[in-house]
Amino acid sequence: MKILSKKEFLELNRKSAEKLYHDKKLQSDALQVLVNADRYRWLHQSSWMGEPLLNLPQDMFAIQEIVYKTRPDFIIETGVAWGGSLLFHASLLELIGGKYVVGIDVFLPRNLIDRLKKNKKLYKKIKLLKGSSTDSALIKKINAITGNSKKVLVILDSYHTHDHVLQELRLYSKMVGKGYFLICGDTIVEKIPKQAHRKRAWGPGNNPETALREFLKDSKRFKRQNSFDQKMLLSCHPGGYLQAVK
Repeated sequence: MKILSKKEFLELNRKSAEKLYHDKKLQSDALQVLVNADRYRWLHQSSWMGEPLLNLPQDMFAIQEIVYKTRPDFIIETGVAWGGSLLFHASLLELIGGKYVVGIDVFLPRNLIDRLKKNKKLYKKIKLLKGSSTDSALIKKINAITGNSKKVLVILDSYHTHDHVLQELRLYSKMVGKGYFLICGDTIVEKIPKQAHRKRAWGPGNNPETALREFLKDSKRFKRQNSFDQKMLLSCHPGGYLQAVK
């Protein structure tokens, strides 16, 4: 049996991922698994350092790949929820020597902050900002934290209506330098049948994916990085991994 080199192993993976991506039946079956499992809160079952993540492990692993390869100084995350993703991103920045995770939410309860503070080392890597992600005063606060750095990873995961996400995309894309990533969260909403979707202000035809399509019509700086879609099979953010090419 031949032992593959790392280069051969990765090339085999790449070719296999392309075939995986074009296996329409498998892709359809995987989507159905996600839709069916969501009835049992499957998407909410993961946690990091004791706090819920509200995301699929596949997406969290994709994010760590991006962080490792691009080495951002800052990670900006709109939508904090239970704080698990903040701790996850702070862990990554601690490992690579990054500066801060900036977490933004309209709701930052005291007990959440107290729980985050228990992770003393990681909490030093976290900056919390309360308010709407599209508020001009809040954007100024973010810019004051990041300074002139464009070594920024942005993750948009707050209010998922078309109009709100489109506004976020236009505002936060300015913070991302060439080679760095902007992740538009929960594009999967467009693929979930209306009758299967939770009761929210967003749904098919009005969601992050529809906002992203409109954004990309005007923006020449960003391209979808489809290598993640090819290999992940299950994702909350299909087509939502954008890389700045200019």
